[in-house]
Amino acid sequence: MNPLLSRLQPYPFERLRALVKDVRPNADFAPISLGIGEPKHPTPEFLKLALTSSLDGLAAYPATAGLPALRKSCAGWVQRRYGVALDADTQILPVNGSREALFSLAQTVIDPTRDAATGGPVVVCPNPFYQIYEGAAYLSGATPVFANSDPARNFAADWSQIDHATWARTQLLYVCSPGNPTGAVVPLEEWAELFALSDRHGFVIASDECYSEIYFRDEAPLGALEAAKQLGRDDFQRLIVLTSLSKRSNVPGLRSGFVAGDAQILKSFLLYRTYHGSAMSTTVQQASITAWDDEAHVVENRALYRQKFAQVTPVLAEVLDVALPDASFYLWAKVPETVFGGSDTAFTRELLAQYNVAVLPGSYLAREAHGMNPGAGRVRMALVAGVEECLEAARRIADFVRANTRRAA
Repeated sequence: MNPLLSRLQPYPFERLRALVKDVRPNADFAPISLGIGEPKHPTPEFLKLALTSSLDGLAAYPATAGLPALRKSCAGWVQRRYGVALDADTQILPVNGSREALFSLAQTVIDPTRDAATGGPVVVCPNPFYQIYEGAAYLSGATPVFANSDPARNFAADWSQIDHATWARTQLLYVCSPGNPTGAVVPLEEWAELFALSDRHGFVIASDECYSEIYFRDEAPLGALEAAKQLGRDDFQRLIVLTSLSKRSNVPGLRSGFVAGDAQILKSFLLYRTYHGSAMSTTVQQASITAWDDEAHVVENRALYRQKFAQVTPVLAEVLDVALPDASFYLWAKVPETVFGGSDTAFTRELLAQYNVAVLPGSYLAREAHGMNPGAGRVRMALVAGVEECLEAARRIADFVRANTRRAA
């Protein structure tokens, strides 16, 4: 067996199941899950029709590079969304959802034989983070190193925690903007710093932007390609952006997204993927074209999230340290010290037991780094269900906090 598999950590939801396996949820309440970030809004009917109308594509092997029409559609969306012109033939590559590409990109760009004398290659990640980053690092032969989020700066990652010697060994940097679980968006000045570090040390930047279309302010979140263009980096050297239809169009089961950016990296990535056997079904590609070409359903979807967050956040803010994020569909709430001593795991267990609401402990989404676990004492709430269900969950959480605060007093 590959010895690197032993370095993989249990996934957060495995740990959550173990945490609550002996919990008996209060049967007086219908179960509500805010634990898993899986979109629950209905898939638009016209996308279902686009999928079922393209079944003739099942009779042929798909090309790994994707249909020219799909690459053109993705490039058109990037132009409309970010004002960035891309070459659809060399700077766009369809992928089976951003998760698959986030993992396989590391296998493409990491050279495990480099920097052996100084400890081997490094992959830098934000902390807390999407666990695929860590697993991709380990299985590529690299070591993940974490930059903790800073609550004082809207949970932006503190990249200054990474020292010069570590940056010198870094071959890949994962950035998540809007972030999971905090919803923080990387501003232009931070992108300038990261690009400068990439120029100095030669590492690739992978920008995970799967939450880019769920936001709550008038201005859409800045993307990495957009930032690069504004900073005069039109060749997108050492920059790869990853995005997906899952959250944007409520089709997580479609497994469709694309990567874009540095043409030379994408050429190597295409070679890797050709051998990896990861070509997207032509049927899925045809439905994806329909999704990327339509914006009306995205606007409607975003309006539902805005309505939901506008109603839920004030209810929770009465009892928790929580605020409207920049973007994404998560709330990142601090557990009060008056409730189970601020323990995110105890909060999660007892909330399920007493009010039948599931959330995810923040410590499960982070690692101990720089003397602390930056997710400890927080819980992530995925507001993916309907408005009324999420509002009911918020009311129960508020009652739970008040009741347990009184007990502690």
